[in-house]
Amino acid sequence: MQFKWRKWNRAIHRDFGYLFFAMTVIYALSGIALNHRNDWNPNYIVIEKVVNEPPFTEKPTKSQVKALLEKYGVGDYYRKHAFPSEKRMKVYLTGGMASLNLETGQGTIEITKKRFFFREANYLHYNPSVYWTWFSDIYAGALVLLALTGILIPRGAEGITARGAWLTLLGILIPLAFVIYYL
Repeated sequence: MQFKWRKWNRAIHRDFGYLFFAMTVIYALSGIALNHRNDWNPNYIVIEKVVNEPPFTEKPTKSQVKALLEKYGVGDYYRKHAFPSEKRMKVYLTGGMASLNLETGQGTIEITKKRFFFREANYLHYNPSVYWTWFSDIYAGALVLLALTGILIPRGAEGITARGAWLTLLGILIPLAFVIYYL
C-alpha cells in the first residue's frame, strides 16, 4: 500500500488551521495594533474634555462638583475631590482625573477606558506566563507546519513548481530586502 502524503498534508494543514484559527486572529490583530502603538493606544481609549466654566468665588461642594461633572457627561465617574491649593481643585474619577482652576474656571477632564479585545489580545501577545509561552511556542511551530503544508497543497500551474515558486520567492525577497536595507 502506497503512502498518501498529499492526503496527510491536506489533513494536517486543515486541522492545524482550525485548531489555531483563534490564535492567528489574536496575534494578527494585536500585531497590527502593536505596530501602530505610536499612532494610538491599543490598550486604552483616552477621553479628554476641556472644562470652561465661570470662575468660582468659593470652593464647590460635593453636590456642585457632581453637577459640574454631569454637565460634561462624566457624573457617574465621581469618586472624591480635593483642593491641593486655594485656587485648584482635583476631582478623582473612576479611571481618570479632572483638574480645575477655580479662579479662571478652566480645566480638563481625562478618563481612560479599557479598549475592547485589543487590551486582552495584546496581553496575550506579551506572553504573560510560562504556560502561555509554551502554547505560543507550539503555535509558532504549527505556523511553520502550516506554511510548509500550505505551499504543497496546490498542484500543476498553481503549485510550488510553477506560479507558487515565484510567489514564494517574492515572499522571501521582501523581508530580505528590508533586512538588507535597514541593517
